[in-house]
Amino acid sequence: MRPARMVVAAVITMAVVVSTGGSSWAGAPTEQLRARVDRVLAVLEDPALKQEARAADRRAAIRAIANELFDFRELSQRTLARHWQGRTTAEREEFVTLFADLLERSYIDKIETYSGGERIQYVGESLDGEQAVVRTKLVTKTGTEIPLDYRMHRTADRWLVYDVTIEGVSLVANYRTQFNRIIQQSSFKDLLARLAAKKEEGLTGDGGPEKRASQR
Repeated sequence: MRPARMVVAAVITMAVVVSTGGSSWAGAPTEQLRARVDRVLAVLEDPALKQEARAADRRAAIRAIANELFDFRELSQRTLARHWQGRTTAEREEFVTLFADLLERSYIDKIETYSGGERIQYVGESLDGEQAVVRTKLVTKTGTEIPLDYRMHRTADRWLVYDVTIEGVSLVANYRTQFNRIIQQSSFKDLLARLAAKKEEGLTGDGGPEKRASQR
C-alpha cells in the first residue's frame, strides 16, 4: 500500500461522523483520540468555516489539532531509522519540520474531501507501560472492513500517535522504505530538497487542484 493511500485511509478514519461499538473498556489513549476526532468534526461542520473565504482559517484549525494528535518528532525518527543517528541537530529539525508539513498537508487535503458514509468501530485498546495501541475498524459505504491500529505513546499526560498501521502495513515503514531509497540512491540532502519542494508546492497552490494532484 502506497503512503498516500495510507494517509487517505487514516484521514477517513479520523473524520468519520458515526462511531459504533461499546466504550466501557476505553482508556485514556482511546478517549484522547476520540476527543481530537470530535474537534476535527466540529471544525468541518462549522458553517462559518465552510465558506471558501475562511478556507485558510479552517485549514489552520485542522493543522493545530493534527499537531496535538501526532508526535511528529517520534514519527520522523522512526521513519529515518538508522539515518537519524548520523544527522546533525539542524538536519534533524529541518527534516521533522518538512516531514510534518508533508503529513499535515496530506491530512488536511484529504479530510476536506470527506463526504460522509463511513463508520468507525473502536475494537479495543492495548496498554504496555507508556505504549498503547488503539485498534479500530473502518467500515466503508460498501461494507468493506479495513482494520486500522493507532500506535501511541504517553508524553506527560498526553497520548500521541507515532504510527498508523492499515491492514497490517505501517505508515512509518512505508515512508521509511521510500526515504531510504532516496538517501541510498542520492543523499539525505536530496531528500530534504524534495520535501522542501513539496512544501513550496503547497505554499504556492494551497488548496488548489494542482497541489492535490501532486500529492496523490
